[in-house]
Amino acid sequence: MIAEIEKYIEIQNNIDEILKNSPFKMSYIIEKSGIKKPTFFKKLKEKRFTPEELLVISKTIEPRWRNETQEEILESLKQAEIDIRNGNTTDFYEFVAERRERLKL
Repeated sequence: MIAEIEKYIEIQNNIDEILKNSPFKMSYIIEKSGIKKPTFFKKLKEKRFTPEELLVISKTIEPRWRNETQEEILESLKQAEIDIRNGNTTDFYEFVAERRERLKL
């Protein structure tokens, strides 16, 4: 539990750098956070986001891999390369047709 609290404090103290290095524009992050722009910048300056606000911000800037470790991501990429080499792929048009058919149901 101590490690999680230390990580939270580290994120809270470095949130400005984390957001600065994010691939997303600040306006997008602010919009997704649901916090008014002046309030967002005040909280950013004072580094006093609530845990819930930091969670929403984190889910916004890291949407795809928020529950995966780096090792899990690398393993998924390795498996994808193996699948491609072995021809375990689906034709794009076939994939789209299947999805359209599923949506009709």
